[in-house]
Amino acid sequence: MSRVVITGLGAITPVGNDVATFWKNMKAGVSGAGPITAFDTTGYSIRIACEVKNFEPTDWVEKKMAKRLARSTQFSIASTRQALADAKLEITPENSPRVGVVFNTGGGGISTMEEGEKQLLEEGPRSITPFLVTNVMPNAASCLVSIEFGTTGPLNTSALACASGNYALVDAFHMMKRGEADVMIAGGTEAAISPLIFASFARMGALSGRNDDPQTASRPFDKDRDGFVFGEGAAAFVLETEEHAKARGARIYAEVLGGRLTSDAYHLTAPKPDASGAIAALKGALASSGKAHEEVDAIFAHGTSTPLGDVAETLALKSVFGEHAYQIPITGTKSQVGHMLGGAGAVSALAAIKTIEEGIICPTINYHTPDPECDLDYVPNKARRHETNLALVNAFGFGGQNVVLVLGKYPENGSAEN
Repeated sequence: MSRVVITGLGAITPVGNDVATFWKNMKAGVSGAGPITAFDTTGYSIRIACEVKNFEPTDWVEKKMAKRLARSTQFSIASTRQALADAKLEITPENSPRVGVVFNTGGGGISTMEEGEKQLLEEGPRSITPFLVTNVMPNAASCLVSIEFGTTGPLNTSALACASGNYALVDAFHMMKRGEADVMIAGGTEAAISPLIFASFARMGALSGRNDDPQTASRPFDKDRDGFVFGEGAAAFVLETEEHAKARGARIYAEVLGGRLTSDAYHLTAPKPDASGAIAALKGALASSGKAHEEVDAIFAHGTSTPLGDVAETLALKSVFGEHAYQIPITGTKSQVGHMLGGAGAVSALAAIKTIEEGIICPTINYHTPDPECDLDYVPNKARRHETNLALVNAFGFGGQNVVLVLGKYPENGSAEN
């Protein structure tokens, strides 16, 4: 079966609306958190988030179409346009049947539904756009990418809550291994910073309450963590078979080596205390890639900054890797970009790919007080030079969905073995 490689990258994030800016800020330890500007937070107990800044939809899609799209879909199209340009790939009538899309999300256009209901109550039924339903449906993220760029191959959207983003790459990888496509556009997107959704998360008790110091609020694995900072954004990737990429002389960033999805069967929001689902995902992902535990050079953690989640993830890593767990740099990207839900795993995968490319791992910022239950190497506060041939990307979603993605250095780019 053909190898699957990554040839194009795109990003819309709280620390940069292109890959170069995103990565520069991630290496510098920049936080994307701040006071919420999307709505009036008067009366809200939590008033901070990691918002995408200075995003203009019409930079990426025609004005009339932009007005019809949910913000999450605007992100998916914008990041895809970047990834295709980066890959220098043109989709034509001739190649489109062999080009597919998997763009995942947690809530899709859920905030658009909230806006629509408010308008209905204030202005009546005739005020509602006929495009509301098609904006809200989660598969709009993939379908409108397909329509915008003319792909006619496999098309899918999976909603795995916080594990959606990196599962898109796993799903696309399997489609390509089955011979269903030569090229796949894969990614994750989310844009749900809205009054109702935010009120619900605040009531859940999942969010950090550090309103007065938002840039230090997200602190994965730190003893004083008190919840995650809500985020939004997207990342997109162009995946190709090795043969297809080589035939057109494409630059190859990294290789997708495998991945695994498991279920906790335990609780809708809390991780399983024994971390058995995450352990199974880690073991299964390594088995699918044919790689040994000691070959793992870096781990991009789920690391949400919640009291229970970070402990469970640490337990899973120590259970799988044993003493070697203490030798592996583990970074928490959410310390900088917040928790993007359906976009989170994709953005972590982007950071992993850049680490493989450059040999620099971005830090877990705001790490100051060690937690005895979280006692691994979390790359505290400063980026680190670290040759990385093999990286894992963890994402553990609400409902107990555990996804681990395995990414490797492409052999012709460096020292990884065939």
